[in-house]
Amino acid sequence: MKYLLLGAGLQGTAIAHDLLRQAPDTTALCAVDSDADSLERLGARFGDPRLRCCPGYVQDQAFLAPLMKDADVVISAVNYWYNAPLAAQAIENKAHFLDLGGNNDVVAREFALDGRARQMGVAVVPDCGLAPGLAGILGYWLTTRLAKVSSLRLRVGGLPLQPRPPMNYKIVFSVEGLINEYIEPAVVIRGGKLDTVPSLTELETLTFPEPFGELEAFQTSGGTSTLPQTLAGRVPDLDYKTIRYKGHCAQFRLLHELGLTDARPLAFPGGEVSPRQMLANRLKVALDLPGPDAVLVLVVAEGWDAAGQPKRLAVRIIDRHDDATGLSAMTRMTGFPAAIIARMLASGRLGAVGACCQELIVPGQEMADELRARGIDLVETEGRPGEPM
Repeated sequence: MKYLLLGAGLQGTAIAHDLLRQAPDTTALCAVDSDADSLERLGARFGDPRLRCCPGYVQDQAFLAPLMKDADVVISAVNYWYNAPLAAQAIENKAHFLDLGGNNDVVAREFALDGRARQMGVAVVPDCGLAPGLAGILGYWLTTRLAKVSSLRLRVGGLPLQPRPPMNYKIVFSVEGLINEYIEPAVVIRGGKLDTVPSLTELETLTFPEPFGELEAFQTSGGTSTLPQTLAGRVPDLDYKTIRYKGHCAQFRLLHELGLTDARPLAFPGGEVSPRQMLANRLKVALDLPGPDAVLVLVVAEGWDAAGQPKRLAVRIIDRHDDATGLSAMTRMTGFPAAIIARMLASGRLGAVGACCQELIVPGQEMADELRARGIDLVETEGRPGEPM
């Protein structure tokens, strides 16, 4: 099976690790990045003859065309705004395409490619990372195990194991993506119908085992991907919230209310700059903290079983930085699901064509089993609504 990996950064490294170390049927992996240093580090890290590193720009269609033609699956680990044109080009080169997603407008453009993808016999699967991605796959899987569903809650967060000021948070993925999550509307299901609520609202408290203890969760955008559209009319109440240490939401909400997330340029002596550009710059500096990270996931579906008895199903994941591989929890939990789905596509196990919702084509049980095989601490529980978890 042959793969083309676009992006050799943190997430790309985790994807490459999985395809080279966990997938013995990988015959070739070509990695593309405009940063030659990133490619050099990737090549040195693995020293694998199946890995070929190709410096270049993902906007260069002439450069990418032969690489796509030679691939069974194209995996995008670059910034989300490149994904729609990359998906279109992959289709024309008869390669499956998946990405880490995170932006609803871009995903809509990818789904507009459905007809052409079907004609070419390939699949386009956006949003295959952690959230969007894994959380939705697990959530949908839980709903299929209930006769009737009353609610589905998805709670996900990447946290430093050693929190420190100013925000008890460290940057573990794209700053631009983080800001988008915090300011764009969050899609929910309320009363069985699609709706939106403002991000940075509906603050709640939840508890994880020590050393985490009592945490907070709040509405953010993009984490559910297509799941609300898939479950509208079947699940009356669905939402996704981001987990953080307590106090984080209020801090970022203040930045937003002060206008520091505004992308419109302002005139300053010496030129123009947007508040958002300045904020992104400062966040990169102030939140680029040392130390290991953790990823927390809690997906809870409540409803009734076939006998009409109230039932709650839950999946909890606690993953930490892996010292043995040097992979952070966030890169593992984002890159590994994408690599698993890529392998499923390449092998034909999914039999998918067209623009696909990952929750509808990826079997939740298989995904859970694959993650456990990679040492991910994934725990399933059953109980009744209202009982302690």
